[in-house]
Amino acid sequence: MSGYIRIEPMTEGHIEGFHRVLDSVARERTYLTLLEAPPIEDTRKFALSSIAGGNVHLVALDGGELVGWCDIRRHFFPSRAHCGALGMGLLPDYRGRGLGRRLIAAAIEAAREAGMIRIELGVHADNARAIRLYESVGFVREGVSRDAFCVDGHYTGVINMAMIFR
Repeated sequence: MSGYIRIEPMTEGHIEGFHRVLDSVARERTYLTLLEAPPIEDTRKFALSSIAGGNVHLVALDGGELVGWCDIRRHFFPSRAHCGALGMGLLPDYRGRGLGRRLIAAAIEAAREAGMIRIELGVHADNARAIRLYESVGFVREGVSRDAFCVDGHYTGVINMAMIFR
């Protein structure tokens, strides 16, 4: 791990690293709805459509290695185009060091600059660290979807949170 981690917009050259990190975090079976990354071709389509669509998609780089991401995808329907859905993940060795806060702060600022008014997310109710992070940057709880996530027969609620800029 180097001393300084860069945060920058995702490019096509980051897709393989993004796929690797997405798969690593998903296979922890704790934080994401995905339990493994989609095939690389599907990840490439997702990332390229995100970039082409002007969505916020930032990556964290330690030297040349991608170690995390934060994306905010604008909703498709015109009546919801002022809203974006946030997703993020970091490799385990990079958690608890302030990188998540840097990533999400940069993504929120980019979403605001892109004209989004509302950012939404769902966080597993047992993920206290993520909940503290989201609340500390201004997200508020809007409700709970009970038993919305199930892995290996274990059900977990999802806390729905949002931030509104107006």
